[in-house]
Amino acid sequence: MNHRLRTFAPVLPVIAVIALLGLPLAPGEGGAGPADAASGLVVLYCGIRLLRDRRRPLTPTAMVVMGLPVLGLSIAAMGASSPGAGLSGLGRYLQIFVLVPAAVVLLIRDRRDFCLLAWSFVALAVWQGAIGVQQYVTGTGASYQGEDIRAVGTFGPTDVMGMATVVSFGLICALALALGRTDVRQRAVAAACAFALLLPLALSFSRGAWIATAATCAVQLALAGLRRALKVAAAVTAAGVVLVGGFGVGTAMLQERISSITQVTDAPDQSVTDRYTMWAAATAMWREHPLTGVGLKGFPEHRDGNASLALSSGSDTEGAGAAFLKQPLLSPHNMYLLVLSEQGLIGLLTLAGGWLALLVRALRGLFRVHRSGQPGLDCALVSCGLLFWQLVDFAYADIGGPSTVLTAVVFGVAAWWSLVGADGEGRQLAPTPVRTPVEGALAQ
Repeated sequence: MNHRLRTFAPVLPVIAVIALLGLPLAPGEGGAGPADAASGLVVLYCGIRLLRDRRRPLTPTAMVVMGLPVLGLSIAAMGASSPGAGLSGLGRYLQIFVLVPAAVVLLIRDRRDFCLLAWSFVALAVWQGAIGVQQYVTGTGASYQGEDIRAVGTFGPTDVMGMATVVSFGLICALALALGRTDVRQRAVAAACAFALLLPLALSFSRGAWIATAATCAVQLALAGLRRALKVAAAVTAAGVVLVGGFGVGTAMLQERISSITQVTDAPDQSVTDRYTMWAAATAMWREHPLTGVGLKGFPEHRDGNASLALSSGSDTEGAGAAFLKQPLLSPHNMYLLVLSEQGLIGLLTLAGGWLALLVRALRGLFRVHRSGQPGLDCALVSCGLLFWQLVDFAYADIGGPSTVLTAVVFGVAAWWSLVGADGEGRQLAPTPVRTPVEGALAQ
């Protein structure tokens, strides 16, 4: 046991960040949480290891890709309405998109560390998903159309996307591990976890998570091969029949939520109307300050001056142990428009440009291992899947809430494959099987 702990010691702090997201939050608690504090310790731990071991730093390419956002963020921080807003916004962006991802890249040493982190995502998703299903069954979830049935896990009604995000990440990792070239038992456990996570994802009532996960899984299956894609499609169809027919998941509310996806332009509900209004406001801010934006954390201050009367006063949140709360709309719920309005074209090009570079390099590495048949397909599918999901999700969501720190870990995991594993460092590693949490418990 001690030998195993020493083997995985470098990535254990990152796993601790993921595990802390499974702890319950106090009703109404939002913003930074224990996981955010732990992410700061991860950065500190990584710095100490670099000084002690005198390891080589990131490659020049990695430093450019991961350090590019600093330019746009620094300019936007100087243009903030106050020094305090600029510094706090700069710190948050650096945490999520620069410091924590870089620390994760430096702490992952090989495919075994990478796969252990992927299984940690799956374990957190299973835990949060189990809580979400229990909330739906017992009527103790967040309020949805007058009933406390929305599955939100431990994140509460103020972060309704938290559980949906965690479950989506876990499902994507599980599917990638099931499509990899590891041993049969590990792939079977991963496939079972992926199917099990479909239920809590459905009960989250999150249209955005459904769209991003469906698109990502389709891309993963296509990248893994046509034959596997057909097999998994048949299995998913069978699982859908069981969920709808056997467990009654196809409730009227769920069916209505699904059908509302196609009505976002014809008959949008108030949440969609608010989103369109805030998108228009963000675009108007950018037109006034095209290069540098209105400054970090400037969207709330400029929102009312650029939004139409169609914008409501806020979204109603209730349930899951929290009292009724009118949550103000302080962001456009679109990461690209948030960056464009607050950081301008400079910020968007530097931030999104780095994300696009990571995706291109990740896909290049995936095609390489796919053609050569060498180990690493599971890592490539995890990296490409997580990154693709995040980039799709950013079209209708942005950073905020306790679950945001997981986004930083996702970018770090994806960046390791894009900047290290995809360049061939993983080719020297034997395809050592990584025990799943279930297999490890049985072995003990």
